[in-house]
Amino acid sequence: MNVQPSPLTSAPESVVLSELPPQPSAESWQAAWLRRAIPLIMAIHFGSSRRPAPDVHTLRLRAHRYTRPGRIAAAMLYPHVRRHADCELKGEWLSPGKAVAAPIERAVLYLHGGAYYFGSPETHRALTVELARSSNAAVFALDYSLAPEHPFPAALQDALRAYRTLLDRGMAPQSIVVAGDSAGAGLALAMLIALREAGDPLPSGAVLFSPWADLTTTWRAGHNAMTMNRTAMEAAANMYLRHARRFELLASPARARLHDLPPIHIQTSDTEALNTDARELAAKLQREGNAVEFAQWHAVPHAWQCFSPFLPEARAALAYASAFIQRRWESAAER
Repeated sequence: MNVQPSPLTSAPESVVLSELPPQPSAESWQAAWLRRAIPLIMAIHFGSSRRPAPDVHTLRLRAHRYTRPGRIAAAMLYPHVRRHADCELKGEWLSPGKAVAAPIERAVLYLHGGAYYFGSPETHRALTVELARSSNAAVFALDYSLAPEHPFPAALQDALRAYRTLLDRGMAPQSIVVAGDSAGAGLALAMLIALREAGDPLPSGAVLFSPWADLTTTWRAGHNAMTMNRTAMEAAANMYLRHARRFELLASPARARLHDLPPIHIQTSDTEALNTDARELAAKLQREGNAVEFAQWHAVPHAWQCFSPFLPEARAALAYASAFIQRRWESAAER
């Protein structure tokens, strides 16, 4: 099985795991090819990300170029998912089979990954299109401020503003789910904590793909890790934080008190550098009284959901997350 929802070694047995969708019995050939290709691509085209002072502009351009095939494929496979800009927020809406002028009743607020200094709604469009299609709901991909030009807490402030803007437009908090991958997942968790501390109504739930939610644990990553290299992670953390400390709770939200949060769905791979962080986060969330779903895939790269629609494991992971999102909205409707 590609997904192994085994009990967390450091968590009580009551960690909630929902039924998994049907999975292939063996690793797909696409995943096997990707596992071999990523180190070569990283070495040739993204080598500067492993330097203490990476070439930010070049890395942003390359990330945009390398994700273009996914954007094209998603547009061809799912033409009914329409894309349009927001009148007030920086980012883009992905709406399945709905006219642009149709009122949006339920939405996923998506925060893209990219180590806080690269990535955009465009680089993650293949993922957000698939998420909109599989959840049958609108997805708003926020184009938040990036480091080093806009260090912490600029991205968090953008995320909070986006969520509060949706509420001001009349959307109920129970009709919103926040989601993100890697740094975007850490940002999503920080947003939940900031909303709780401010006394704001919380969204219905959160989906965290390969969350990078603790900037103090970069020492765990190997120097030759496939995609999450220790030097790269430390450089990214330094750019994002600038003058803030890594122990700042909204910069490393996994270190904060995690009580009274909405149900959270976490996905990780057993071969990625952040696997231990994700498992410890799920365990801590559960210990502090939150409902948690945790799923661990086998031998897929960090934030593999971004490789939709080419990777079967990415489509399966997004279907699994979409099932969680639908359950959150069904639960809210029953109240």
